[in-house]
Amino acid sequence: MSIRKGKFIVIDGTDGSGKATQTQLLINALQKENIAVKSISFPRYGEKSCGPVEQYLSGKYGSADEVDAKVASILYAIDRYDASFEIKKDLNSGINVIADRYVGSNLGHQGSKIPDKQERLKFYNWNRNLEYDLLNIPKPDINIILHVPTKITLQLANKRGGWKADIATDIHETNINHLKQAEKTYLELANLFPEFHLIECAPNGKLLSIQSIHNKIMTIVHNLINS
Repeated sequence: MSIRKGKFIVIDGTDGSGKATQTQLLINALQKENIAVKSISFPRYGEKSCGPVEQYLSGKYGSADEVDAKVASILYAIDRYDASFEIKKDLNSGINVIADRYVGSNLGHQGSKIPDKQERLKFYNWNRNLEYDLLNIPKPDINIILHVPTKITLQLANKRGGWKADIATDIHETNINHLKQAEKTYLELANLFPEFHLIECAPNGKLLSIQSIHNKIMTIVHNLINS
């Protein structure tokens, strides 16, 4: 009997939406159900392939707006390419892979640098062709996009002493205008591509509980794994 290929699931979304928390909750839940699962988080800080990404995020190459979207995208793509061989191996072995951020994160953040919609759409296609066709990295079965409006994210952060007050090394997360534009881009992606599934984490302006968001994710994942 042939081994059923594992599913590739990505948790992505706006900054402050709890991606890492929800990724871990999903992994824990699947493990309790005795479902084979592995996790990976991008960028893979500390790996050699992630070195240029770390330099970019530190501001060595300029601010987020000063580095061309395609140039930054290539840096991230190299890291995903390096990881793709292990991901393919796991999927072909029947192991489900959960990624905290992936190509969609690149489309969201780098796409936000391009104000013209038609040029932005061209960029999306260029980036997807680069990674899925040229580099042949695995395409996710589903991208779950967690959406928390930037306004709410900043309100919550201000109660804790300010947005990313303890972080001064990420040119995306310390640029509030960039975060606002990236939010719009993520919403656009969810409307454009069928593998993107949007979860509104703050419907009617009120943030859902961590458990409520997790339950929504589990419904989507169960439907995918059982399909």
